[in-house]
Amino acid sequence: MLLGGPDPERAVSLKSGHEVAQALRAAGHDVTQGDLGPGDTAALDNFAAAHRDTGQAVVFPVFHGKWGEGGGAQALLEKCGLPYVGCRPEAAALCMDKARTKLVLRDAGLPTPDYELVDTAFPPDMKPPVVVKPNDEGSSLDLRICPDADSLADAWAHLAPHHDWLLVERLVTGREITIGVVEDAQGLPVALPPIQIVPATDFYDYAAKYERDDTQYRFDLGLDAAVTAELQQTALRAFEALGVRHLGRVDLFLEEPTKDAALRPWIIEVNTLPGFTNHSLLPMASAHAGRPLPQLVDHLVRLALHDPDPGGA
Repeated sequence: MLLGGPDPERAVSLKSGHEVAQALRAAGHDVTQGDLGPGDTAALDNFAAAHRDTGQAVVFPVFHGKWGEGGGAQALLEKCGLPYVGCRPEAAALCMDKARTKLVLRDAGLPTPDYELVDTAFPPDMKPPVVVKPNDEGSSLDLRICPDADSLADAWAHLAPHHDWLLVERLVTGREITIGVVEDAQGLPVALPPIQIVPATDFYDYAAKYERDDTQYRFDLGLDAAVTAELQQTALRAFEALGVRHLGRVDLFLEEPTKDAALRPWIIEVNTLPGFTNHSLLPMASAHAGRPLPQLVDHLVRLALHDPDPGGA
C-alpha cells in the first residue's frame, strides 16, 4: 500500500492510508506500506521486484492531491508490472483537471455549471455569484465563494499570486450531495446511496472535511425514488464518460426548483481516489449499503487482481 506522497494533502493521505491498512489486515491481507514520490520510487520498485511473478500482489495507492491523484503516481504504477487499484494515468489526469472534466461532461450531455478558466494575469469576465478555485487541486484548497464583486476582487487578489490559472464557476445553491461509485465483480459501476453534506461552516472546506466533527452526513434526503435514481444515474454516466476505474466519487449540487426550472443536479467534480479517513464519504456510503471498510478494500484489491486489462509494463 502506497501513501503519503509529495502533495499538500499528504497528511490526509497518511490518515486514509492508516485506515486502509487496518482494514486490509482485518480482511486477511498481508500489507506492506511505503511512501512514493516523483524522485523516490524505492518502495514501489522493491515491492514490485519481490512480488512481480507471484500473481498475488496488488498495489493499493491512497494518495490525495495533484500528483498522487492526477496521473503522476499512476504513470509509475503502470510501469511497475503489478495490478493496482484505481484509475489509469489518462483518466486520473483528466479528472484532476476541472476544466477538461467539464468539457467531457458537457460532450456527454451531463449537467455542469457554467465556468471560465482564467489566466490569473487577467481579471475574470464571469460575474458573481461565483466560486473561484484552483483548476487542479482537491480538498477545497484555496476555494473561495464570491457572492459579490468585492468578494471576487478579494479572492483574486489573494489567489492569483499563487496560481497561474483559476477556475471561475457559477455558484449553484441547493443541497450538496455526493455519490460514491464502485465497480462490481464483473467490472460494472454501481452507485452507492447518495449522501447530503451539511457543514456547520459556510461551505464544505478542508477543515469541515477532515478536522471538524460538526459536519452532518444525511442518507435520508427526503427525495422521491425517481429523483434519487436520476442522481445515481448521473453519477454513473459521469464515471463512465471520464473513464474512471474501480472506484470514484461524484460531487453534485441539487439546485432547488424555481418557477422557471425544475429540481436539477449539477456535477461539480469527480474524485478518482476518494478519501478513506473516518470522515470520508465513499466508505461511509459503502458501509451504509452493507459493505464495511474491510469488505470494501478487499473487494477493490480483488477487482485490481482480476481486472482483465490490468495494465502495467
